[in-house]
Amino acid sequence: MKIKADREVCVGAGMCVLTAAELFDQDDDEGRVLVLQPEPHPDQVAAAREAVELCPSGALSLEEG
Repeated sequence: MKIKADREVCVGAGMCVLTAAELFDQDDDEGRVLVLQPEPHPDQVAAAREAVELCPSGALSLEEG
């Protein structure tokens, strides 16, 4: 699994960071998403899925495989 983030779509709501701070952060300038760990550990997959579901702009997605 790989986490994908479209920073042009991100609105900086921060739900990803609140959900999975070990996987996401926000940049200091615009507050847009930064993916800290593009390939989450199996223990982090549930948090990654929840962050994708909660993203209000749809900027996050998961690539299975």
